[in-house]
Amino acid sequence: MSRATSITEKVNSFDKVGVIKHEVDSALAFLKALRQKFPFAENLREIEWLDPDKLYKINPDAVGEFFQLVEGSLKPIKYSNAGGGSNVYRNARLQIKDFKNLLRTAVDDRKSLAQKIDAPWERIGGIGQDKILPKKIIYCLNFERAIILPIFSNQHLRHFVTRIIDVSSGQTKYLSLGQEYEYYISELVKAKNSTPIMKGWDNMYFASFLYNTYPPPDSEPTGATASGERRIGYVVTNEQLDLQGFMKLLGELQKQGKINGEQFRENRALWTKHASEREGLTQRLKILLKV
Repeated sequence: MSRATSITEKVNSFDKVGVIKHEVDSALAFLKALRQKFPFAENLREIEWLDPDKLYKINPDAVGEFFQLVEGSLKPIKYSNAGGGSNVYRNARLQIKDFKNLLRTAVDDRKSLAQKIDAPWERIGGIGQDKILPKKIIYCLNFERAIILPIFSNQHLRHFVTRIIDVSSGQTKYLSLGQEYEYYISELVKAKNSTPIMKGWDNMYFASFLYNTYPPPDSEPTGATASGERRIGYVVTNEQLDLQGFMKLLGELQKQGKINGEQFRENRALWTKHASEREGLTQRLKILLKV
């Protein structure tokens, strides 16, 4: 059986009852509500007027409406829950000037998807090297565009591309995080639009199809509850382990006074944006540690 035939059969048998379609329709309603309440793309002044309480409330602490809508709209994508959390939401409030500048980039039509992701989101404390939360925000503020998908892990994108498209390895070797992300998104959207049935699907429905049909290794069910229900577990990936080791190395260098805070952030950004240079960068820093 050819790959195209196999995919077509999977498409034809997907979501026969329409449960996922219902979830996606509800999510799209969330997205439209978010865009109505926060019309940043239509009026940049709305970003300037953004109330910090809309990001995170204090006394008592509570997640603000903006992030509630972002997370709520993505519930149908079962594996999109990482990347947020109260600390980063609180930091977005505390660093609201930086956050507003990043929101302006996120809705700037002159910027490519890669440029929006490669913007300095790491300035917001706790944002994470894989920029899951920025990708969510960018998607929510641009969801109606044809070339964007609610898939926020580069590793998951790479997995889906290898499952449904014939591509040579090494295509993204010298790309930044954002460039790699944009490349994989583009390839998947082209594959979607080349299949008559999928061409008419909303991009969120297409992403749900990918996750349900070709679950990435780090999102496979790892067991069951006592009642027999599936329990989703997450396996730590090699990339995550490499990042943990790199961050530990940076921490030790800073502890010994061999790099300062700015150099810590610069090296962290280099590791994130230039995957092909990670090994060389790590080796140079290990040599510095021994000096």
